[in-house]
Amino acid sequence: MAKFERAYELMLAREGGYVNDCDDPGGETYKGIARKKQSEWVGWQIIDRMKLQLNFPANMEGNQLLQQEIARFYKSMFWDKVGGDLVNNQELADLVFDFAVNAGVSASVGLAQKVVGSACDGVMGLMTIEAINRFDPDHFAAAFMVEKCRKYLSICKKRPESRKYFFGWIDRAVN
Repeated sequence: MAKFERAYELMLAREGGYVNDCDDPGGETYKGIARKKQSEWVGWQIIDRMKLQLNFPANMEGNQLLQQEIARFYKSMFWDKVGGDLVNNQELADLVFDFAVNAGVSASVGLAQKVVGSACDGVMGLMTIEAINRFDPDHFAAAFMVEKCRKYLSICKKRPESRKYFFGWIDRAVN
């Protein structure tokens, strides 16, 4: 069975640190957690207090409580919702989890369902988990990558401001 810790470390390496990009619809973001989309996350209270310190944002990395809240957030909001613990292949669990963080749980699960040929409802159920576990891992990884690229193209067509993120998204999709 796949392990959250590995998927989490890989995902964090892609998400980066603190940013506040005016073109990002999520607004202020720390390690991929967007204030506008996850405004109720308890970590924002910690971050707001840390902003009063002179060494902000560098001081956030050393705050153990904040780092624990980030891990809890990703485990409950993404890993558990994509059924990561039930996927036999670590690489496939990593892929579905990472895309869920980047594009949303429903989008990631929907793409996984499309790849394995199960009903596309965007909700990870036991039938989808079983289909993923039976599917050839190399075929899944390749097909999932193609579908992610299509999704990113669609996002850029609908929201031209997002084009500046396109090559970073494609790099994330293929690596």
